[in-house]
Amino acid sequence: MKYFFLFLVLVPAAEIGVLLYSGQTIGVWPTISLIILTGFLGAYLAKQQGLEIIRKTQEQLRRGMMPGDAILDGVSVLVGGTLLLTPGFITDIMGILLLAPPTRKFFKVLMMKAFRNWIDKGNIKVIR
Repeated sequence: MKYFFLFLVLVPAAEIGVLLYSGQTIGVWPTISLIILTGFLGAYLAKQQGLEIIRKTQEQLRRGMMPGDAILDGVSVLVGGTLLLTPGFITDIMGILLLAPPTRKFFKVLMMKAFRNWIDKGNIKVIR
């Protein structure tokens, strides 16, 4: 929980610094335009990737398979889309990394390790 609080303080502070630097470097209006563009791009990519994941999940359920991988993809797309809609360049970079299928694999491995760690510690109970 202490890392979450640190995250909530450091990320907005870093975003403000990067936005100020960007405004001084390329100008205020190009900076605002980039922020709006990445917001629209994030909404489009999240919708496109989300619909693809829903189709993949439905197909796996039809086959009687557990859609674990598709659920992790869905979490990545949800968080990535939200980060792209959040104004700022740091969150935009993280959002794009979570939405892009090649880089999403890295984050899925991290999520699986975190879930296994939580299960091993007893924070999450799996009922079968």
